[in-house]
Formats: sequence, C-alpha cells, structure tokens
Amino acid sequence: MLYSLLVSLIENFSVFNVFKYITFRTGLSVITSLLIVFLIGGPFIETFSKNKISGPIRQDGPIDHIIKKSGTPTMGGLIIIIGMISSTLLWADLTNIFIWVLVFVSLSLGLLGFVDDLLKIKNENSRGLNSKLKFIGQLIIGIIALYILINYSDHQYLYNLYFPFFKNLVLQMGLFFIPFALFVIIGSSNAVNLTDGLDGLATVPVMLVALSFTLISYVVGNTIFAEYLKIQYIPNVGEISIFCGSIVGSCLGFLWYNAPPAKIFMGDTGSLSLGGSLAAVAIMVKHEIVLAIIGGLFVLETVSVIIQVISFKLTGKRVFMMAPIHHHFEKKGWAESTIVIRFWIIAIILALIGLATLKLR
Repeated sequence: MLYSLLVSLIENFSVFNVFKYITFRTGLSVITSLLIVFLIGGPFIETFSKNKISGPIRQDGPIDHIIKKSGTPTMGGLIIIIGMISSTLLWADLTNIFIWVLVFVSLSLGLLGFVDDLLKIKNENSRGLNSKLKFIGQLIIGIIALYILINYSDHQYLYNLYFPFFKNLVLQMGLFFIPFALFVIIGSSNAVNLTDGLDGLATVPVMLVALSFTLISYVVGNTIFAEYLKIQYIPNVGEISIFCGSIVGSCLGFLWYNAPPAKIFMGDTGSLSLGGSLAAVAIMVKHEIVLAIIGGLFVLETVSVIIQVISFKLTGKRVFMMAPIHHHFEKKGWAESTIVIRFWIIAIILALIGLATLKLR
C-alpha cells in the first residue's frame, strides 16, 4: 500500500529508491508492527478488563493458575494480528501472491481461534469449539491456501521436499504434497496452541521462529545468497520476509504485556493464527523440515500430549504428571518463570541449529 506509493515516486525523488530493498522494508515492518501493538495494547487490555472478557482457567491445572490467572483478559491475539496485517499491508508488495496467501491464513485461523475463545468465555469452560469442528475449519483454510498456491503462485518447486544438511537430497512428493502440507499447517497451528499455557512461553519461541524465517525467506529469494548456500532459489519468496518481520515486531510488542505476570493472554485467536502462518511460510520457502527443528519446542509440547493420551488409553497410566510437558514441570514444583526462561533457552538453541542447516550441507 504505502510501498506502492513510495516506489511510484522514485523517478522524481531518488531518495525513495531505498524502499525497493526488502531488508529496509523488513526493518520498517518490524518497527511498525511493534509500535502498533504498543499503541493499541494498553487500551485493548483496559477495555477487555472492564468488560471482564477473560477465559476460564483449567480446573485440573496447578492451583497457582486458578488463583493468579483467573480474570486475566484473553484474545490478545487480536492485538498481534492487527499489528501483523497492518504492517504487512503497508510495507509489502501487494502484487505478490505469497503475501495474500499469508494474510488469508493468518486472518482465517485468527477468526477460527476467535470463535473458539468466544465460546470458552460464553460457556465459562475451557472446551470452546468442538475439536472436530475446529479441525474441519483448519482443514478448509489449509485447502483454500494450497489451492491458491498451486493454481496462482507459479511456484515451480512447491511439490518438492528438501532435506537439511544435504545438498541434493530432494523428494518429489507429487500429489502427496497436499496431505503433507495440510499436516504441516494444522500441526503447527495446534502445536503453538498447546504451548501457549504459561505467561510468555509461546510468544518468544514464535518470535524466534519468525525471525529465523525472516532470514531464510530472504536468502531463498535472493539468487546470490541461494547459490552461495547451495539452497534452492525460489523467485518472489523474498517478499515473505516483510510478513515474518511483522510477526517479530508484533510478538515483541505483545511480550511487553504478556511477560510474567501476563496482563493478557493471546488465546486461540493468536496461537492458531501464528502457528498456521509460520507453517505457510515454511511451505512457501520449502523449509518444512527446518520448521520442525527451529520450532522443536512446539513439537516437544505436542509429542508430550500424544504420549500422554496414548499411554493413558493403552495402560491407564500417565507418563507425565500433566500434559503438555510445561505443566508437568509445574507439578514437580518448578516456578513458572523458571520453566518459561529455560524453555526460551531451548528455543534459542533450536533456532541456531535450524539456521545452521543453511550452511551445513
């Protein structure tokens, strides 16, 4: 939007030539989304607090949660989404189809999460939207996004799966790409949702994944860097860096309010949207496996739930004191801040490992 206007002025004012650079606009995207979240965060929290728009706390969880977190406003994901979308529309090239797919995914999954949060508030329980309906909603959103990518993006490498640490190991998935991509979108969306159980726990890892993919999107969309790193060059995906930058800025701004003790929770509105958006980014830049490495904390949280459910159904016994795994450590007596910071450290290490795959081939 603003990008198109400024670029049109280049012929008369050469100073505006700087806006043609993705790196410059990515920086602006981070700053813009950060400022938007800062500006609207306070009034948003105040309004939601006055109207008692707060989600229920799991009654089977730690006692501290029930006592300390009751009454905390939820649906803070709205703040993040507003920052993300506004910044992206301002600084991204809106003729780029990848940008519109990402806007669609983030808004659609955000709306699905909003409905879920709304039902939790209305019914005063933590169940929210029926799990089958939520899955169907995620499935439909994923199918629409993939349909657009397949038919309108001219993405020549969409059906390929690239393996990190190997230069020429590529799997051509064919039609299997569709269920695989749906699994990545739905899985990532739910994984972030499961992780969002402690103050700031999901926010920083999401920010780290987005920051990593800001760099990955840029180098994959740049012929020189792609050739140097021996990774597949994909035309036009460099623009995705602006969208990833908007996630970084929005999450950084949201962390100001979400850091322990949180003044607001992101809720399913934010977690579903962020998880699905990052998955869509990974699919477009063909780094789906790297997403699983960088977002390994989300994978760990999800696997802990799967193990718990399978174990209980087969043996009647629980492997963990409570799942997801961050609640297990709470039950063991770890302080919430200790768990959050240690999980952040794990997320940083995984992000570094994931970025190392760009060079170690």
